[in-house]
Amino acid sequence: MDMGNQHPSITKLQEIQKKVKDLGQQVATFSGLLADSEYKKLEGALTRQLFEIDCVDTEGKGAIQQTRNRAAQEAERLLKDLEQNANHPCRLEIQKIFEEAQKLVRDEIAPLYGGGSCITEEFEDGIESFILRLTQVKTEGKTSLRKARYRTLTKVLAIQEILESCMKRQVLPLPLSTDAHPSVSKINSVMCEVNKARASLITLLIGVNNNETYRHLSCVLTGLIADLDSLDVSGHTEVRNYRKEVVGEINSLLKHLDLEEEGATTAAYDLAQNQSIMKIEEIRKTATGMKNDLLKADTISDLQLGFKAELQGLIAQLDEVSPGRNPFIREARRRTVIEVQATITYIDLKEALMKRQTYGDQTNTEHPSHKAVWNVLGSLSELQGEVLSFDGNRTDKNYKRLEELIIKQLLALDAVDVAGDERSKVARKQAVKFANNILSYLDMKTDEWEY
Repeated sequence: MDMGNQHPSITKLQEIQKKVKDLGQQVATFSGLLADSEYKKLEGALTRQLFEIDCVDTEGKGAIQQTRNRAAQEAERLLKDLEQNANHPCRLEIQKIFEEAQKLVRDEIAPLYGGGSCITEEFEDGIESFILRLTQVKTEGKTSLRKARYRTLTKVLAIQEILESCMKRQVLPLPLSTDAHPSVSKINSVMCEVNKARASLITLLIGVNNNETYRHLSCVLTGLIADLDSLDVSGHTEVRNYRKEVVGEINSLLKHLDLEEEGATTAAYDLAQNQSIMKIEEIRKTATGMKNDLLKADTISDLQLGFKAELQGLIAQLDEVSPGRNPFIREARRRTVIEVQATITYIDLKEALMKRQTYGDQTNTEHPSHKAVWNVLGSLSELQGEVLSFDGNRTDKNYKRLEELIIKQLLALDAVDVAGDERSKVARKQAVKFANNILSYLDMKTDEWEY
């Protein structure tokens, strides 16, 4: 149809569809809850578009009716997606953890509001447990859930960093005595205000302070820096260093005031774009290629034994990857290290079993229990190869088979009677540890962890 002769109703519907499409982008990244103002705003906007669609007169024309139906279906789909995002079980789990963190802050924050810096271990341990639980929440690849988890986690991590700063101050011989310099009294007074500001920031981050704003707190902290800058402490190194430390405390709080903007862009919460994650993934890909080459071979050659040095080099590269304070990057690095180490232990055991075969008759004089342990290790080596190549989940029959076979080898080790032979006792202990490591690795491969 010529655009110049297009029916006015079609033109109207196309304009509405464009608005609905723009709203769809906001729905896809919505990370809040049903009670949030942003939810109500999006719901209202989509409902208005549905009303406008319904008001379009089709004049009984089939083409217009079809266009109107498609526009209505898209708006209704977005309304459904919006509600599902807000009510998703994983989103509700994130909120549950956040509310528990709010309760902990309410119970523990009083000493800081009093101007002190005393933090209980229960407070610090509680925040650490919330961080761990948040990292375990699945997002199913949904942008909205990734964003919700990221925004919540950054706030709880900020609180952890603030608390760690308090814990460090508890072991420092500060503040200075007022006898040291006339300015010390003022610096001590500012430090008390900093502790109060620290409490205000924690309650702001966790959403339990309705009497403070980020903007006002920023003005307060900036004013405290100005007060410190106005002090004349020339010629008094100890006092100058004390002032410098307090200024550092204030600056460490100021950097957390922009967390409300965290997660505004996809790059912030999509760790696939993170440089550290990209480096970890590159290393993991290299290690996986080497592992697959090893598993294809019937026997371990001298060349493949040389892989061990390369794999150890990969672990050194992983050690150089900085996770910052991001627990997902830290966990991604830890898991990759375990994957590389699993391949190294596979090579080590294969090498040990090859050497043992060359001993020939020398093994005939071994204690029977020592031979029994080595027989189990031979079976575990084969099972480890299968575990390394396993690429399923915990519902797979092969997973259950491998788990049962490894447990069977553990029972076989438990049945070995070392009969007072110290060498056999040590060997059995090492074999038990090795078998448990294989089980742990199998569990790690199938726990559906994501960053």
